[in-house]
Amino acid sequence: MDKSSVQVFHYSSWNQESQNMENQDTAAVDAIKALGESTLEKATAKAKKTFDQFVNVSLNIAVTGKTGSGKSSFVNALRGLKDEDVGAALTGVTETTMVSTMYEHPGMQNVNIWDLPGIGTPNFKAKKYLKDVKFDTYDFFIILASERFTENDIMLAKEIRKQKKSFYFVRSKIDNDMSSEKKKKGFDKQKVLSIIREDCQKNLKDLGDPKVFLISSYDLEEYDFESLQNTLEDDLPEHKKYALLQAWPVCSAASLEKKIKMFERMIWAASLASAGVAVIPVPGLSAACDVGIVVLFLTRCYYAFGLDDRSLTRLSEKVNKPHLKDLAKSKFVTAIREKALIRLQASAALAAISTVEYLLSLLPGVGSAAAAGISFATTQYLLREGVNDLANTARVIRKEAGLASVH
Repeated sequence: MDKSSVQVFHYSSWNQESQNMENQDTAAVDAIKALGESTLEKATAKAKKTFDQFVNVSLNIAVTGKTGSGKSSFVNALRGLKDEDVGAALTGVTETTMVSTMYEHPGMQNVNIWDLPGIGTPNFKAKKYLKDVKFDTYDFFIILASERFTENDIMLAKEIRKQKKSFYFVRSKIDNDMSSEKKKKGFDKQKVLSIIREDCQKNLKDLGDPKVFLISSYDLEEYDFESLQNTLEDDLPEHKKYALLQAWPVCSAASLEKKIKMFERMIWAASLASAGVAVIPVPGLSAACDVGIVVLFLTRCYYAFGLDDRSLTRLSEKVNKPHLKDLAKSKFVTAIREKALIRLQASAALAAISTVEYLLSLLPGVGSAAAAGISFATTQYLLREGVNDLANTARVIRKEAGLASVH
């Protein structure tokens, strides 16, 4: 790390809120501006709250629909799994979901996708169904159908709306429709999609013509999967968007770039959260916090960018290029995969910085300020390096897979 990477905050900028912004170091000023606050103390408090939301906010997605609509395959797709993978939701031609079943996202433990029982039973009552599946658990509902939406689907949507939550209609198994239609003379993909969409919307007039998303759980790059993501982002509260963006599978180059930008914006919050701990005079506490933040942050990047083994296997099989895994061998990817990321901070230079942090934090005033400055700069440096490394690796893999263009 070069010397410019380690910047020390002046005591005045840390300890005296009344000091002018021009008296603060560039790193401090940038951090304050990035978080929209007037002082470093306020920015640090906001950073801690923002970073805590980023890593801990929960998101519960309910997936429902009648038997055979493809609920379980959709749940698996959201989790980056194939139907036959260990831990995948069970699929089949008969109803395999008899009770609400929660599936944790493999890379985001605070994101849960719920496979709800089918709603096509003779005794179906929307209000009773929502009570039975514990309605209040979920942030929103995805209602799946592999053909037309039924009266039960509509009744359920109306009841969800009454109770002030969101629902989204997803027409699944579009790949099956396309496969069948391709055999016909004069096949026109866009015309077929328009016919399917219009047919689905015929039964939904009473709901104000809600949008219908056409998807294939086996080919997320196609059809409306990205459009569904964008719509959910627009509708969710800001803190819930963090969870959605981290957990949602990479379904296009634009989707990947959106994830990258989110992590880049969050570097300020993670770095300042680290700086707040550096002023506590406990041996090893600041260094441990730095490492913990770096590991957590970059591991989230690793899964969000689709660099884990399962995501790469799914992608390589889809494009029939087994060698894609061999491209995921950058220093950060390798360290995360081997659970050895902590070693990236074990160089002599960084070890020395950790020691200096502790010694400076024992000094009143200026010592605490200097310790905070060093912690901020080290963490920021490592996070920027890591995000860039992982992002570029993901871009290279998509390009090699023939999926590089932003659309």
